[in-house]
Amino acid sequence: MTMAAAVMLAGCGSAQVRGDFPDPARAYPAGGTYVSLDGLRQYAPGMNKQQLYALLGTPHFGEGMWGVREWNYLFNFRRTVGAPPIQCQFQIHFDGKGVAVGQSWKPATCAALLEPAPVAAAPAPPPAAPPPPPLRISADALFAFDSAELSGKGRARLDEVVASLGARMGAVSLTVVGFTDRIGSDAYNLRLSQRRANAVRDYLVARGVPAGSVRAEGQGSAQPLVECGKAPHAELVRCLAPNRRVEIAGIGG
Repeated sequence: MTMAAAVMLAGCGSAQVRGDFPDPARAYPAGGTYVSLDGLRQYAPGMNKQQLYALLGTPHFGEGMWGVREWNYLFNFRRTVGAPPIQCQFQIHFDGKGVAVGQSWKPATCAALLEPAPVAAAPAPPPAAPPPPPLRISADALFAFDSAELSGKGRARLDEVVASLGARMGAVSLTVVGFTDRIGSDAYNLRLSQRRANAVRDYLVARGVPAGSVRAEGQGSAQPLVECGKAPHAELVRCLAPNRRVEIAGIGG
């Protein structure tokens, strides 16, 4: 601030009574000034008059620099480009040392303008992609009925699985799960499903998949895909075929 400006402010007007706002028609310049909300938010009690003068400019109602306890401003704001202006009177209260100790607004609703600018909420991260479904292979395509020895057709099918891994073969983590139908006892079916899962795991390892990357487990007749009623044995075997399967999780794509 120049010395001339300080002298001009020092010689102007007298203090207003706290909270007693002057007539807006007396503002100079007429109609007040437009002010940046971001700049106005820098105001806080504890600032001195020199700091406030640099931030907000000359008071609009002839108050001086020294010995006065209030400064009055007439501010205009636009919330959005082209919107009608909002006019607010802003009064700063000082202590005897010229340090701001508070402020008043007219209308009082204008006080909300000093609240921090709303922070746009960060967009929610997209939901994680669900893991790809396991590769499901009919047990009848891998083994003879009631057998855990891979057939020639079964080995060829697993060769296709290995080829599909390509360069990812050393980085996959596979889980081989065997399932049976409900024909036979639960204990027998659990053992059979585990032996089949082991056979598939062992073949994949023999074809180059790291042994520590393949886990095998048997689920017996759990999680059936189809339900079949009473029927002659041959017909029941055909009906329950979808339940006899091997699933390989972690193949991806």
